[in-house]
Amino acid sequence: MSESGHYDLLVVDLMLPGMDGFKIVQRVRQRGDMTPILVLTARDERAQVVQLLNAGADDYLTKPFDLGELLARIKALIRRGKGVAHPVLQVGRMTLNSVEQTIRCAGELVDLSPTEYRIMEYLMYRPRAIVSKEQMLEHLYDFTWEHHSNVIEAHMSNLRKKLRAMGEMATVETLRGRGYRLETPEQLV
Repeated sequence: MSESGHYDLLVVDLMLPGMDGFKIVQRVRQRGDMTPILVLTARDERAQVVQLLNAGADDYLTKPFDLGELLARIKALIRRGKGVAHPVLQVGRMTLNSVEQTIRCAGELVDLSPTEYRIMEYLMYRPRAIVSKEQMLEHLYDFTWEHHSNVIEAHMSNLRKKLRAMGEMATVETLRGRGYRLETPEQLV
């Protein structure tokens, strides 16, 4: 359940074994947790949908559903949950387009690998926030990553080089023992 950590989105199935998804939605909202909630349901009766939305669900999807639609709804709810309803995010001279999955510096496209893009997206949606290595690994690889891997350090080094090559003043700062933070020129002043 969401008490064990902070999540970008909760996907709740109404037909969970041993627990009612509707009650989960109610409990999350009663605790004051405003994490976006997407409900998956086999039911599509209007009264139940209205009751579900009034209980605090942000969106719902009836089964069977298209995987592409599910992913689009998830991305939209996460953007809204971060206060970003539009798919374009501006941080300093960098522009992120979550639909195109591109990042531009002063209008020029930055050539990033898919993993580098996901790292930058994660950091850009959390301006000035310190993101631990563990958080980054979990975001990128779920639970299949090796705890002592240096894959994040390698990606961060590549990102710094690419940003510098674009003439970008923003960089990914390493805070020893704490994590990483996207540092923009505005923060340096």
